[in-house]
Amino acid sequence: MVTRLENIWGDGGTAVNGWLSIPSSITAELVARQGYDSIVVDLQHGLIDYQTAIGMMQAINAAGDATVIARPPWNEPGIIMKCLDAGAWGILCPMINNPDDAKAFVGACHYAPKGYRSVGPTRAMSMFGPDYIKRANDHVITLAMIETAEAFENAERIAETPGLSALYIGPADLAQSLGHPIELDPTSDAMIKAIEHIRDAAKAAGKKVGMHCMMPDYARDMASRGFDFVTLGNDFRMLTAELQARVNAFHQS
Repeated sequence: MVTRLENIWGDGGTAVNGWLSIPSSITAELVARQGYDSIVVDLQHGLIDYQTAIGMMQAINAAGDATVIARPPWNEPGIIMKCLDAGAWGILCPMINNPDDAKAFVGACHYAPKGYRSVGPTRAMSMFGPDYIKRANDHVITLAMIETAEAFENAERIAETPGLSALYIGPADLAQSLGHPIELDPTSDAMIKAIEHIRDAAKAAGKKVGMHCMMPDYARDMASRGFDFVTLGNDFRMLTAELQARVNAFHQS
């Protein structure tokens, strides 16, 4: 099975990624019907536990063809493998700070001899077919989050990790770690320079590169700068913004 995200990348396009933080299969289903190319189920900063994540993955799969990606709470093999076994086709791993972190992450996502993932793809095999184990090493998507000063300094070496699909910039943590003000969509010269450095590291290694964005104009700008994967907001922030806008509009009328 070649997923929607793989097809877009194969054609040289930029994928638009959705983001789920609210622990609800209803929200997951609604988001999956909006035309996103991929959707992250966030078990790190989202309010989502593992059992809820499974139901959300089921809702996404039932509602459309967006590629399901899970963000585990940490670079920990057990939860990474469980998310893949539950049907995530990719993993977006936080806090990849150095080549050893990247190697451990990629290893947890791949079966031997490429990695050390344990065999037992319970839901994944029912979703993707009986030959899932044979094909998974060639298709599972691995995205390493670059979001610290250490990761920034090691970006080139991380990008060179065999089996890694992409670097993904977490701008809030990256700004905090580099000593810059946090902006949801960074525009300062210092942050743009840092973002482009990470992008260039990914491209030099032949890897894809992604960016966490909030507003459509900013996401389009990142796509024009060569980014292959742009997240467009998240359910929690977008719901909050729309609620605030409507209440404010009522009081201002």
